[in-house]
Amino acid sequence: MDLDTLDASTIEAVLVTDKGHLVVTFFPEQAPRHVKSFLTLAQNGFYNGVAFHRVMRNFMVQTGCPNSKRGATGMPGTGGPGFQLPAEFNDIPHTRGILSMARARDPNSAGSQFFIVHGDHASFLDGQYTVFGRVEEGLDVLDAIASVECDFGAAGERSKPKERVEIRGIELRQRQQREPQQAQDQQSQQQAEG
Repeated sequence: MDLDTLDASTIEAVLVTDKGHLVVTFFPEQAPRHVKSFLTLAQNGFYNGVAFHRVMRNFMVQTGCPNSKRGATGMPGTGGPGFQLPAEFNDIPHTRGILSMARARDPNSAGSQFFIVHGDHASFLDGQYTVFGRVEEGLDVLDAIASVECDFGAAGERSKPKERVEIRGIELRQRQQREPQQAQDQQSQQQAEG
């Protein structure tokens, strides 16, 4: 797939995890550099084998650190791709299923690490982190990842997974036509009720 000639809004990524598949679409108009970087890293296999190293149920799950790969020597949560991206903050809210770039205190320090919002709305993140994508299918997989039991990590928060969950690989493909996620959620709710 030639990422230089394709419109990123026509691409979706299938994140193949130990818990199932997450299908993600992107916001290239709001975050062009972040989308291009994510797609390039994914296509080059950078994310293959990275773990969800930070899991906070009802808030978010974080991944994308090369130091979380098996055999890596660095501390998970501290690694990156060797470059940093300038912030592309936008007005897309941090609601359930949103992909946003993790960063250090410097707003222009995002690299490869990203998080997926698990809670309904992490409003305190809005305008502070670069939103670049959204889970279109696989919110049940997000729930499964967020439900992993955790210990206290080095920062003192209960976010260090006891069970390793990793991204085995990411498949980039032509974006599929589908019902909006909200309609799918309502349909699932109606089926569950009866």
